[in-house]
Amino acid sequence: MAFPLHRSRRLRRSDPLRRMVRETELSPEDLIYPIFVVEGRGVRRPIPSMPGILNLSIDQAVEEARHAKGAGIGAIILFGIPAHKDARGTGAYDSQGVVPRALQAIKEVLPDLQLVADVCLCEYTDHGHCGLIQGQEVHNDSTLPLLAQAAVAYARAGADIIAPSDMMDGRIAAIRKALDEARFESLPILSYAAKYASGFYGPFRDAAQSTPQFGDRRGYQMDPANVREALKEVAQDLQEGADMVMVKPALAYLDVIRRVKEQVNVPVAAYNVSGEYSMVKAAAQNGWVDYDRVMMEILVGIKRAGADLILTYHAIDAAKLLS
Repeated sequence: MAFPLHRSRRLRRSDPLRRMVRETELSPEDLIYPIFVVEGRGVRRPIPSMPGILNLSIDQAVEEARHAKGAGIGAIILFGIPAHKDARGTGAYDSQGVVPRALQAIKEVLPDLQLVADVCLCEYTDHGHCGLIQGQEVHNDSTLPLLAQAAVAYARAGADIIAPSDMMDGRIAAIRKALDEARFESLPILSYAAKYASGFYGPFRDAAQSTPQFGDRRGYQMDPANVREALKEVAQDLQEGADMVMVKPALAYLDVIRRVKEQVNVPVAAYNVSGEYSMVKAAAQNGWVDYDRVMMEILVGIKRAGADLILTYHAIDAAKLLS
């Protein structure tokens, strides 16, 4: 019996040949590196549930940003943890808060590094929710002006991209209006458009000290079972003025990334979140998986699903392998 004419293994015989015919390419410039900024000086505080990731004071965040830039990463995203939290999350929109000062410090040293500013109240509220509380509910409409105020504060401090993650209805329109009125009409918005109520956020909440003090976030973040709703959220955010959209988390939502990519004509980002990162780190530390191989397989899979940009705590490790 004659052997089939086509032998698929022919194009797998060597690493140069595999690279030549590779369908999905991942670059350090596709990666956005998250940094947690805290008050103080000289602070490099390990986050126990996120091996290798630190809470950093502003001076140390500058050095971490320099490290990321040196690895070829084109953008970082900043999350702030203030010294004081209150019911209204005032640290989120304080022009002298930890994130505006970090933006200014990093931009002064690394003017070409793209700085993404996460916009949410959860890291700044003493109750840990993403908006203002009325009774036992997160009140949507009264939260919007505060989110808009935060966006303008970050814009004035030097942010290159505004990234609202709160999942309040109408927040893209409110932020776009506020930015335009403050003469930041050219500043793009990367919307966390399809953000699911996920169990993969646990380590982030340790890092940001943002675990809700009552209830949970399922009343405003998305049900993990829904896809059509994600497409609706994405369409609405684009209609309100978003320039890019994000799916969060990534690994359990690769199908959502693909569906969003097929629907829109704007850049699509995906957030490879803290729990996804920490599972790989923990497995590698136990010798169960090869860290580099699994990390790269995950990131390529997210890119293959349709993500143009990937927010990931693996960014520096991955960039070193890609360089």
